[in-house]
Amino acid sequence: MNRVAFIVSACLFASVSCGSPAPQGSTSTSATDTGETDSETTGETGEVDPDRAQVVHSFGRYNLAPHEEVQPCVQWTLDNDKPLYVNTVTLSNDGGYHHSNWYVVPEDAFVGDDGFFNCNDRGFSDFDAAVTGSVLFAQSTQSQFEQQPLPEGVVIKIPPRHKIMAGTHLLNLSSAAAAPELRMTLDIIHPRLVETVAAAFRLTYRDLSIPAQTESRYTGHCDFHQHFESLAGHPVDIQLFYLLPHYHYLGNHFSVEVLGGPNDGMPLFELNGFNADANGQAFNPPIDLTGAEGLRFTCGYNNWTNHDVGWGIGDQEMCMMLGLIGSDVQIDAIVEENSQVVGVENDIVMHEGPCSVLAIPKHPDQQPPTEEEVNEPLYVPPSDPNDPTVPVDPCVDTDPAEAPAGPASLSNISETILRPSCIFSSCHGATQPAAGLNFEAPQLHSHLLAHNVVADTPMALVAPGAPDQSWLLQLLSRCEPQNSQGNPVSHMPLNSPKLLAPGQVNQVRAWIEAGAPNN
Repeated sequence: MNRVAFIVSACLFASVSCGSPAPQGSTSTSATDTGETDSETTGETGEVDPDRAQVVHSFGRYNLAPHEEVQPCVQWTLDNDKPLYVNTVTLSNDGGYHHSNWYVVPEDAFVGDDGFFNCNDRGFSDFDAAVTGSVLFAQSTQSQFEQQPLPEGVVIKIPPRHKIMAGTHLLNLSSAAAAPELRMTLDIIHPRLVETVAAAFRLTYRDLSIPAQTESRYTGHCDFHQHFESLAGHPVDIQLFYLLPHYHYLGNHFSVEVLGGPNDGMPLFELNGFNADANGQAFNPPIDLTGAEGLRFTCGYNNWTNHDVGWGIGDQEMCMMLGLIGSDVQIDAIVEENSQVVGVENDIVMHEGPCSVLAIPKHPDQQPPTEEEVNEPLYVPPSDPNDPTVPVDPCVDTDPAEAPAGPASLSNISETILRPSCIFSSCHGATQPAAGLNFEAPQLHSHLLAHNVVADTPMALVAPGAPDQSWLLQLLSRCEPQNSQGNPVSHMPLNSPKLLAPGQVNQVRAWIEAGAPNN
């Protein structure tokens, strides 16, 4: 792909490639019913708000074999006869979704049935999707619940007869099969409330070469004001609504600041560590970038492995940022080459590189509502009665009577529960284990039994023979575990709105009840 093709794609997080087979037995739904205002949301008084609606769709479950890694595409046809103005996008899943990139495209593009499919079978690519339509959403690495809220009056526009498509990347680190569900929710507002149709921009540091056993940082200097001015005919006047960084499990730092102009060096965002959580940042009120010359961004990595790491998926790394802005010009800036080592600070090797930049106009379909739309009632697309009504099912405490999903041995629990749900998110891995709890400890059994619980509780982490007196089980089995003061604390996994499946939780219960043997 040439430089222009790569940039104009504006895919923003092209972290997945296509070509994986569609799953057997996977399910999906499509819109079939009609109606104008079937899904309006309610306000604090419980009354229906005629200017807002929420549409929820389930893409069904994707069947993952043990240790399977796949990259399918997925589609949802909206059957919308009129434009939709989306103020918030919510994505939820049951785990296993490493990343996904979402687009809005015309119905006659990449023709085929709704649900999961082999990307190559329809010629789908991030480049073609972004050029044909527009960017909708990007998922943080491994997040299970994520919202992309925009300020009041700011929207992403879905033109008439468009559908939602994505390239996804799924990874099952468990030795047991999995079938995670995927849901998307669109919060729609009436055209009369629309003030700005957002555009997208992307910053990328592609020229990564991260040495083994080294901590490194890579800073891109993206001066785009001349490109902006040549296309817009006036100086930079961008409003920043939302940004989302993207790196993988070796990533430990991301920051972005203003480059040039009266606010040169002003920090906009900083993220340290990696926790598989939703890491997008909404700005309300928006940040005014008027007069800036560009942006400066940095990705940091702690490569504790024994091999060098470059750009890519799997055990490789990435450095990207998605932004949603108020502007008629979209910006794509990338450090493709000429990255240089510029020094060492606190044992961190510092790299820098210049961005090459392309400014492109907003898609012609992404225009404000017409007067006719403003004067009509809120339009809601038809919905499938089989679709859920909420973005995610409510959390429910685990029933101890449900049967364990597999052998209640420490080795099995480690492979099917701790590794995919607790280590994969890097919260309790070997490098920087949260609360000192390392599920990759060489002597895992003794580590669990001897662990000094940091939380305000008299319970041991694992009390052999007494599951209800084990803090680990409290965190896994209750939606709102309580500390010694009776105050609720977060359940685990920390980044999940729901608990693990009851059968998985009860594997841990059965193991502790049996005396927590080293088996």
